[in-house]
Amino acid sequence: MAQLRGSGGVDPAEVKRRIGPVGVWTGVLGGQSAEFGRRAAAEVEDLGYGALWVGETARYKEALVHSAILLGATRSLVVATGVANIWVRDATAAANGANALAEAYDGRFLLGLGVSHAPLVSARGHDYGRPLAAMRSYLDAMDETEYAAPLPQRAPRVLAALRPGMLRLAAQRSVGAHPYFVTPEHTARAREVLGPGPVLAPEQAVVLDTDPGSAREKARRYTSWYLSLPNYVNNLREIGWAEEDLSGSGSDALVDAIVPWGDPETVAQRVRAHHDAGADHVCVQPLVDGPDDLLPQLRALAPLLLTP
Repeated sequence: MAQLRGSGGVDPAEVKRRIGPVGVWTGVLGGQSAEFGRRAAAEVEDLGYGALWVGETARYKEALVHSAILLGATRSLVVATGVANIWVRDATAAANGANALAEAYDGRFLLGLGVSHAPLVSARGHDYGRPLAAMRSYLDAMDETEYAAPLPQRAPRVLAALRPGMLRLAAQRSVGAHPYFVTPEHTARAREVLGPGPVLAPEQAVVLDTDPGSAREKARRYTSWYLSLPNYVNNLREIGWAEEDLSGSGSDALVDAIVPWGDPETVAQRVRAHHDAGADHVCVQPLVDGPDDLLPQLRALAPLLLTP
């Protein structure tokens, strides 16, 4: 039985090549039928996006099972968890599940791991007191897992990381970082901490709507939830946002910084800003009114986001 440690010999450059410069992040598919998800994943691949990142919540499909459904419907698309919560499954289950997917689907699975948030973790009966130490211990346990099935190469992993401590751990113990609810300014800071080698794949929520009132209303339905979670607020505070910007659903300036809105070119400019700041891959998340709006918006964005 092979004992798999550290990054398992996975080259971050190979992960960058596989996922390409732009992918899709969505939490929508986990609440839809498997057939809907299969059709969506196949079209995301056909449009040319390099990776499909799927979120995990308590009410939706389990992250690794969901990834298997989507991998089975595609040929070359990377499917990534954005992110799998370390408090939901133990480290052995995460390691063995991820490695099974890596072997079965020719290395197209990318395991994103995160520590979640204190209110959500406490509700599950866990102690959130030291999230960085918890992630380190979880990775230790993953790397101690003995995997007996055939495995050409272990599943690569990235960490949901915002602040320097978790970013450094991501650089040391994974192929890179997947920051969420961030700006290009954060991307530049994250690249400084990570250094040039590791993957940096920030999420970017977007609203395709040119009316300021309705666009910001859609954006605030998104920002209001995340601004209730200390991890995101503390990160924004650290990069310079004032208390008045962070209260409620956020000031107009903060909302516009977190969620670009407008026509596809406006959105494409923000994606380019992340790349200019050091991102290798940007996970674009259209904020849609319903699942049927997801693919039309990705079609509208593809010519601008995916053209070299």
